[in-house]
Amino acid sequence: MAEVINMPLMSDTMTEGVIAAWHKNIGDKVKSGDLLAEIETDKATMEFESPENGVLLYRADEGAAVKVNAILAIIGKEGEDISALLAGADNAAKTDAPVAEKQTAPDIVTTSAPALQVTITPPQTTTPPDDGRLKASPLAKSLAKQNNINLAQVKGSGEEGRIVKRDVEAFLQQPQVQTATPITTQTETTQIELPSFTGSEGFTEVRVSQMRKTIARRLAESKFSAPHFYLTMEITMDKAMTARSSMNEFSPVKISFNDLIVKAVSMALRQHPAVNSSWLGETIRFNQHVHIGVAVAVDEGLLVPVIRFADNKSLSQIAAETKELAQKALSKKLTPADMQGNTFTISNLGMFDIDEFTAIINPPDACILAVGKINAVPAVVNNEIKVVNKMKITLSCDHRVVDGATGAKFLQTLKGLLEDPIRLLV
Repeated sequence: MAEVINMPLMSDTMTEGVIAAWHKNIGDKVKSGDLLAEIETDKATMEFESPENGVLLYRADEGAAVKVNAILAIIGKEGEDISALLAGADNAAKTDAPVAEKQTAPDIVTTSAPALQVTITPPQTTTPPDDGRLKASPLAKSLAKQNNINLAQVKGSGEEGRIVKRDVEAFLQQPQVQTATPITTQTETTQIELPSFTGSEGFTEVRVSQMRKTIARRLAESKFSAPHFYLTMEITMDKAMTARSSMNEFSPVKISFNDLIVKAVSMALRQHPAVNSSWLGETIRFNQHVHIGVAVAVDEGLLVPVIRFADNKSLSQIAAETKELAQKALSKKLTPADMQGNTFTISNLGMFDIDEFTAIINPPDACILAVGKINAVPAVVNNEIKVVNKMKITLSCDHRVVDGATGAKFLQTLKGLLEDPIRLLV
């Protein structure tokens, strides 16, 4: 009997998965443990291995969204009849990306003014050919159809010239050709030549990834359900900069300013358990452990891997673990376990030249710390004007859990640790 393989639950918040790529074709022999497909979940793109031996008799369309527990593939004996399995299954999980309805525009729209004539030519709508001679992946065909692209104009980079998704995306990025011709207009005293231009309007629509859907849903829930308030403080980082330079002379891995902040935050949370908490509706959970989520920007959005028991780890341990998790995030190798259990989150945009900002709380945390860059600024020190290095931080708090005075005391403790970083080693 053929075995039905359903879409697995690959993360705790996953409702459907998008098939990013198949590694086996229908009719191929597969063994248990063979790489079968790459599946894009709401948190990462993960590899899926075959749980069965046999021949691949059916697979869902590449690029399609398949709901959890719906049919992903069927493996059985060569030539086996699977029509009854398909007929009895709920195939509603397979959905196609919606295509926006096209509106017919006039060929030429001319707007005239006393001294300027503008001619705008809208884009011509073309339908990509489907004569079977072009080799293109289903995802490339779908993307081309959504954007009115003739696949005959796209150069394929896949095997034997096959057109894949990246080829269509590259074609969309090509600049529009514009032409210019002068228009002569006569005023009462002078003759002025003004340029005339012909342009084309256009846009690109890209399917929302599972990750982006989840980010949008979770942050919207956080912003509109948790009453946020914000506390901003300025910290002098001169001693921290000197201490970091000394530490890196001995540390087996390079310690960053963010590593110092992670360590300082974790130690401050020990003294302020109300900040290391979660709102659960009927109860407030005060966590006795400190798990720090560190926001990492990736192409699809924002991932938050978690450094567990950060308060008990050395700076070099935190630095090594942070670098490993960041690399896994950028290469889409993070597992759901890597991104669960946070009790507090840090978002640092200082490396992007951002002075200060406010962040949306990352559920289930009660607070998130936004960190800006370190700036050299003039300041009065012992009645003298000196150049000092200042860093602004902003704490976003859930007012259902954390009050203003509680958040302010936490920031005071954090400020003391960073301004006198020898305390981080005690």
